[in-house]
Amino acid sequence: MASLTATDILHISQRYTLYTSYITLIIGLIGNFLTIIIFTSSKAFRNNQCVLYFVTESISNIFQLITFAVIRLLIALNDIDPANSVLFWCKTRAIMITLCTLISFSAICFSACDQYLSTSLQFNLRKLSTIKLAKTLIFIAIVISILHMIPYCIFVEIRTSLCGIFNPMMSQYLTFFYYPILSGLLPIFIASSFSILAYRNVRRIVRRQIPIVRRRLDRQLTAMVLVRIIAFVILTLPYALHRMYTYLTRINQSNPYPYAINNLVGGIISSLFNLNYGISFYIFMASSLRFRRQVKFILVKKGWQRLKRWFYCSENQVYPNMQMHSVASSIELQ
Repeated sequence: MASLTATDILHISQRYTLYTSYITLIIGLIGNFLTIIIFTSSKAFRNNQCVLYFVTESISNIFQLITFAVIRLLIALNDIDPANSVLFWCKTRAIMITLCTLISFSAICFSACDQYLSTSLQFNLRKLSTIKLAKTLIFIAIVISILHMIPYCIFVEIRTSLCGIFNPMMSQYLTFFYYPILSGLLPIFIASSFSILAYRNVRRIVRRQIPIVRRRLDRQLTAMVLVRIIAFVILTLPYALHRMYTYLTRINQSNPYPYAINNLVGGIISSLFNLNYGISFYIFMASSLRFRRQVKFILVKKGWQRLKRWFYCSENQVYPNMQMHSVASSIELQ
């Protein structure tokens, strides 16, 4: 009876993970592409260091979501996980997931630090907030993340038809440092601390003698960062704790019911955690009036104008032998 119940729970877990991954993929790809378009097309946002971190996060998130999509697609096509039989894919997916996670989380932390610097009342701190520093930090984060992948290339392997890390030292590293610290408590602490400090700075920023436009931009960017950090903490902390628990307890399939329950809980927590890679755009929409206006301007006004120009151009090219009529129609439309 317990075995049958465990089977049902595993089936529910698999269905839930499949459907939520598709939802996250769709909203995530749309949101991240729109984030890149909006920030890179706006002069007000384009030259801001914090925006560079947002764009870096979105690019990393796109690669992460594509990796998730390929994983799900291969499992759906083969009815089994190819990572458990193909060593190259076993290593590649582990490397891509970890690499994108580190870069994305680094960008989130950097955005919080930058907002603290750019809104500081001390000039020496404010002048540290530059595009040059942002590019340097992003480059360093990418290099360190790539170097961090070297042990994965070595220790990720397949044993008894299961893709994973079985080296005791590497398992200890994952259990006691990577999941709880590097991809858990450390980015949560850094992002939370600097976003709170930045929020305090913005509340006192009215005392600074700077243009009101810049002051509003500071406040809105800080609001965007702060709300993003709140969501980041809520979605990341349970995942980090659950991964620590999973590595410590080592629940295997020989205990079907605890294994099924842990699998279901892990699926729910992972689906929430994966929202980190897809909700930034919607958080920015909810927290910034200026961002909403820019989205409306880019999608509605510019997009609609381009669509009309394309439509009119297509109409004029339908009848190439009626050149005079097309020119006259074009003049009337203008």
